[in-house]
Amino acid sequence: MDLNEYLPVILFILVGIAVGVVPQVLGFLLGPSRPDAAKNSPYECGFEAFEDARMKFDVRYYLVAILFILFDLEIAFLFPWAVALHDIGTSGFLAMMLFLAILVVGFVYEWKKGALDWE
Repeated sequence: MDLNEYLPVILFILVGIAVGVVPQVLGFLLGPSRPDAAKNSPYECGFEAFEDARMKFDVRYYLVAILFILFDLEIAFLFPWAVALHDIGTSGFLAMMLFLAILVVGFVYEWKKGALDWE
């Protein structure tokens, strides 16, 4: 085998690394650094990260996160379906409409139960 056959793969890897690393380095070097109490406070999880492990915490954050992942992944099935819609015909269309109906029923159920309300 000739080494030239691996050149596209090596270039692909190098470009991929550059696309991932260069923006981060530029952001670190050129970006503003103005930390304050709000930026350094815990976020997203809803509680301090380094406290007692037995403390009570609000489970609503995790419920909303799980529901987001669930519905987000369900919607991801629409892309391959849309690409193959011409090939799968009417039966594929009806199967997806049933899938979407079940998804909408689940979404309405969660909405009515108040799982998406944040107080």
